[in-house]
Amino acid sequence: MVKTNNQHIILPGFIKAVEVEASDQLSTNNKSPRRKFDLLQPLRKRLDKIEIKNRDFAHFIAKMIPAQCPFERDLMLFGHKIAHIPPLCKLNPLYDEFVSLRFRALCYLVDECGEDIQSYC
Repeated sequence: MVKTNNQHIILPGFIKAVEVEASDQLSTNNKSPRRKFDLLQPLRKRLDKIEIKNRDFAHFIAKMIPAQCPFERDLMLFGHKIAHIPPLCKLNPLYDEFVSLRFRALCYLVDECGEDIQSYC
């Protein structure tokens, strides 16, 4: 719930009230938002611009980028779970771009080449 002009506004669950309140504070203070400098932005743009136009390249991408995080493990001892190693893929700053590239490669294989991609899933 956000309070504006002494009135309460109920926002849907997918809108974060913190962002709304922060943007209201910025507009009332007439301060421009501080821009963050991202060193990986050129590499992100380059990965997003890669077009899949070759069947062999699409197969290479689909094989090299795993479908799920390979590091997530449950450590078992005598049939009992003693520890859980969480997925560490989200620590990779380019994780979303690699997943998107893999998805585009799989879509190319299905749409353009008419191949079955169940072996990659």
